[in-house]
Amino acid sequence: MTTTTLAVLVPLLPFLGAAAGLLLGRTAPGYVRPLAVLPSLTSLVLAVLVAVRQGGGQAINAATELTPTGSVPIELALHIDGFAALVAVLVGVVASCVQIYSTGYLRNDPRYPSYAALVSLFTSAMLLVVYSGDLIVLLVGWEVMGICSYFLVGHYWETPEARAASIKAFLVTKLGDVPFLIGLFALATDAGSFRITTVLGTVASGGLHHPTLIALLLLAGVAGKSALFPLHTWLPDAMAGPTPVSALIHAATMVAAGIYFVARLLPVFQASSAAMVVLAVMAAVTMAGSALAALAQDDIKRVLAYSTIGQLGYMAGALALGDRDAAVFHLLSHGAFKALLFLAAGVIIHASGTNSLAVMSRMTGLRSRVPDAYWTMTVALLALAAIPPFSGFFSKEAVLGAAEHVATGHTEHAPGSAGWIVLVAGLVTAVLTAAYATRLWLLAFHGRGVEAPAHGKEPRSMTVVLWVLAVPSLAFGLAYGPLPDWFDGRDLTPVLTTSVLGTGLALVGGIVTYGAWRHTTALAPRVPMGAVVAHPDAEPARVEAEAIASHAPVFGDVAYAPDPADPGRLLLGPLHRHAAVGFHLDAVYNVLFVRPVQAGAALVRFLDREVVDTYVRGAAALPRLLGAAVRRAQTGNVQTYVSALLAGTVVLVVAAVLVATGA
Repeated sequence: MTTTTLAVLVPLLPFLGAAAGLLLGRTAPGYVRPLAVLPSLTSLVLAVLVAVRQGGGQAINAATELTPTGSVPIELALHIDGFAALVAVLVGVVASCVQIYSTGYLRNDPRYPSYAALVSLFTSAMLLVVYSGDLIVLLVGWEVMGICSYFLVGHYWETPEARAASIKAFLVTKLGDVPFLIGLFALATDAGSFRITTVLGTVASGGLHHPTLIALLLLAGVAGKSALFPLHTWLPDAMAGPTPVSALIHAATMVAAGIYFVARLLPVFQASSAAMVVLAVMAAVTMAGSALAALAQDDIKRVLAYSTIGQLGYMAGALALGDRDAAVFHLLSHGAFKALLFLAAGVIIHASGTNSLAVMSRMTGLRSRVPDAYWTMTVALLALAAIPPFSGFFSKEAVLGAAEHVATGHTEHAPGSAGWIVLVAGLVTAVLTAAYATRLWLLAFHGRGVEAPAHGKEPRSMTVVLWVLAVPSLAFGLAYGPLPDWFDGRDLTPVLTTSVLGTGLALVGGIVTYGAWRHTTALAPRVPMGAVVAHPDAEPARVEAEAIASHAPVFGDVAYAPDPADPGRLLLGPLHRHAAVGFHLDAVYNVLFVRPVQAGAALVRFLDREVVDTYVRGAAALPRLLGAAVRRAQTGNVQTYVSALLAGTVVLVVAAVLVATGA
């Protein structure tokens, strides 16, 4: 079988699995789980074969015209280079792990068949984006991911939080997709083709007429899809969906698509120095702001959501430096440990009966209840905090090293100002990342108070997946040696200066957070308040849905007040209340956009009802009055009709006489 045929099957198999799952979900429920897992696993195997055959060498290109357009052609094209081959393997690994994990996590969910089918469709759409060699075909996968995220985030549609989150995710990403679509058309117009290879050739020859405008339009779509400032606000709210969906969105689909798109078309953005500086500023604000917000969150999944936003900021920062090797290296590394973090969080939520770190901090022995989640999440948090020798250290160091290289003027691929912006923001974020990672670990696993509930062991399908993902979280960073052969050939070896500085700052962040936790724990009271419904023996998906619906931290049959032992409160001080709500960005959008649109809608409604309808009612009033008069004359009485006839005759005779007399 040719490599091209294998590559076509990689996105096709999950799509067929999704279609079959939707068709057979109700009539043959026994086939649902095999149809969810087997296509993803087979697609993963084929993606590995494609990567082996591609081998980091010459890109694989194939194309066939879909339909004549009369102008710019649209082609079903493949363009598989080293970047695409490895990212497809990442998507396959994470999607397969999520599908296997979900068979246990959602084993009694009545909507599991549609859920599994949508996850498969989500996977297929991302693989289409990765392998596509035509921008319009890429756009199809891009938009299919958007609708899949809408349905999956709103899986628990019974809760208002899930309904609102799904709508918000859809609308915010569509807000970026409108300029993105315009940018794609403008890019194809300048290049004369939607083929990625043709577009890159046009850029190389200086054929782009409006590089800055095109780059900024495309960045709007990237900011929406990859949750970069200022269109990142949908991602924390998307935690209302099932935890495996969060793992898929954050690790290998949706948010990875925007970063991958910029990496794929990086020369387009490099054609405009202004666009590169804008991207650097977006990355810097995304990094630092999200890290501060993560330090103030109580929901364990929202901590991880803001963590994803921060790591996407690192990737965007590397791209702003013109170094897509470092960006994709961190994308691959982050995909493994972030999927592990979310799936481990799902186990913890099941064990504790709540998403709240404040409640977990009041439990004793939670880590002994879930030893698999404890050890694997510890590995993932160390990778997130970029502590050597875990994978996050090597990939994050590649970004910081690239920033130092650009800042000191050793390259012409990006402006020096972009290097300094990314370097300073990256180092500040390194401290904050270690701080919120340490805080999460301490509050979740080292609480004091009541005994954690004994809920029994999790399904093996959930725990095995954690250990599978722990391997790349620990060891993938060592791939910094062979990876340049798959990429652009840039050295990814850690740089001494930024390695020491970044690791030192991460250790400072962790140690300071530990000290703050010890200090606040010694002073914190443990006072139960009120009673609510118990969760500890429920299914994990039900636990999560009910925890989302509850606004009070819940444990067993007792709800607790916010925990004053939270070290984040001490570290952030007065900034804590602002960081906890994402620095009021949603409120700003509400004032700038939502309220004016609502006011405009109210005005239109008023004009329609009070002005337009008034004219319509007036136009109908006269015929209605005439009709009423005629209706009154239709009495059905023959004597009345004869009398009226005679009266009319008399009137006519009199009128005729008067006319004749007058003549």
